[in-house]
Amino acid sequence: MPPSNNVDEFRNVLKTSKHIIAVAGAGLSAASGIPTFRGAGGLWRRYDAMSLATPRAFNSRPSLVWQFYHYRRESANKAHLNQAHHSLASFSLPSIRHQIAPDSTFTLITQNVDGLSALALEKALESASDADTNVDQPKILEMHGRIFDVKCTECDHVEFTRASPICPALEGTENLIENNTMDPEIALDELPCCSKCGALARPGVVWFEEMPKYLDVINQIVDRADLCLVVGTSSTVYPAAGYAEEVAEHGGKVAVFNLDRSSGDDEADFLFLGPCEETIATALSV
Repeated sequence: MPPSNNVDEFRNVLKTSKHIIAVAGAGLSAASGIPTFRGAGGLWRRYDAMSLATPRAFNSRPSLVWQFYHYRRESANKAHLNQAHHSLASFSLPSIRHQIAPDSTFTLITQNVDGLSALALEKALESASDADTNVDQPKILEMHGRIFDVKCTECDHVEFTRASPICPALEGTENLIENNTMDPEIALDELPCCSKCGALARPGVVWFEEMPKYLDVINQIVDRADLCLVVGTSSTVYPAAGYAEEVAEHGGKVAVFNLDRSSGDDEADFLFLGPCEETIATALSV
């Protein structure tokens, strides 16, 4: 049987669900102006952007990798929250969620590093009640880290900073055009450094070949989830790509919210195609 696109049927399932998770990917922030760098057109300047997100790339060309992440930091600094961020943040608050799914829990597991989901939650909590703020369960888990974290390569000190630029030598490099433009080679001592020990720092994100954060906590949450919302992700990067399947295997329901068809859609119980900022807002409206 093909997945349903009936919102009323989905909301009936939502109403009886007790442990709800959302697994979010780059599509969640697409309407905010954050480039995805995945699939066709996944180039930054003339480089395969995905190949720059590795420890190996940083070890061999730290100047180039920092220019790439400086570009991404600047993009995230300029980005605006979209309705999908707001809808998921509001659903995180018990006072709102319990009107739709009584006595339920909810955790957003995001692969995004742009910090927009956390910012949306921060804004939602500004006007929240005590019942919304006095909750022990994590509301959001940024499993691939944060673009605004800077991590020391020597002492592992991590510092959050939205400084723009992150260091003087990177200023303006986000505007370089790839057509016959040589990439500037920035000296190591001019790249971001650790504020604690002075050693070379790196972007505080989880790269390919590195272990995602919070895996033990996430596994516990996925094990008991009875509804998984897949939001704006092609479900190709593991372990996040397997979470919906795990929920389905132990009897839970899966609802996919994506702009286009992706891997595993036929196994979902619900499939809502279209911009996430529209489909999620409708599905989770009070």
